[in-house]
Amino acid sequence: MIETAPTGFDQYRENIDRGQIELVEYDSETVGCDRKTFIYTPPGYSEQHKYNVLFLLHGIGGDEAEWKNHGNIQVVLDNLYADGKLEPMIVVLPNGRAMPNDRAEGDIFDPDKVKAFETFEFDLLHDLIPFIESKYPVFTGRENYSIAGLSMGGGQALNIGLNHLDRFAWVGAFSPAPNTKVPELLVPNPEEAANLLRLLWLSCGDQDDLKHISDRTHSYLSKHEVPHVWYEESGGHDWPVWKNDLYHFSQLLFRV
Repeated sequence: MIETAPTGFDQYRENIDRGQIELVEYDSETVGCDRKTFIYTPPGYSEQHKYNVLFLLHGIGGDEAEWKNHGNIQVVLDNLYADGKLEPMIVVLPNGRAMPNDRAEGDIFDPDKVKAFETFEFDLLHDLIPFIESKYPVFTGRENYSIAGLSMGGGQALNIGLNHLDRFAWVGAFSPAPNTKVPELLVPNPEEAANLLRLLWLSCGDQDDLKHISDRTHSYLSKHEVPHVWYEESGGHDWPVWKNDLYHFSQLLFRV
């Protein structure tokens, strides 16, 4: 059983070392323009060391700032580092809506905007990852890369991560949305997935109207004996659930 994160895990603490979070731009040939992403570097970050990488994705109504503004990500991670509970990693917070106007405005369910979440797979693999590898001292092996996200971003994480096991060994989905591919397409070769994945995390609140997506995926993975963490927690489709997921999921990453 996974217990709820302790009280204060997402509250600012005095007198601890802190990471840095900054907004940067990268050239996206996929989209045809510069795109923005936030980058979190851990306390004690140094270009003399190499780091693992977590790509953490937002929901359909968010953008690259969603985890920063609503998930308190820098506080959660700083506190975990202060307690010695995380492996060193850079966290990339991209905009998963890969189109020239990628703001979460107007009709966020417009077909072109929804399609842009699919296009992000190419932007990530061909533009963002090469940018990160050229600008930051990161390991480049599949066992050093993780992808995770909430809601629409959770679906993206499963769709992209499980389709590219040559690039990602650590995959996490928090309350994945209906953009999630059906399990037979997500994991067409269960034996291969079982052998290559270091961690497959799937979680959802017990009051979430989209829980059937997670139930369907969990059932398939169990039937086909693909090891995974299944975390059914108290809550709905909301930030208390997703922050709690980040707290637990991040501690499992990049462990030997």
